[in-house]
Amino acid sequence: MIKTISKIGNSQGIIFDSALLQLARLKVGDEVNVEVHSGGTITIAPIATLPPREEMTSLIKDTMKQYATTMRRLA
Repeated sequence: MIKTISKIGNSQGIIFDSALLQLARLKVGDEVNVEVHSGGTITIAPIATLPPREEMTSLIKDTMKQYATTMRRLA
């Protein structure tokens, strides 16, 4: 896919259309890691963020309730 660097305000950038964002599984507001490699290749990779601690705790508790019988048998 060929893109053109455009002027955006006082900066320059590349516009990612919705199809490109969808293919990359990105959305507006996502953080990405940008790396410049020797030879000028640029990679843009999404930064995986962890869910909030409260959400993880709730999921673990729900899982433990759901599989309580199985967990007791395994213990």
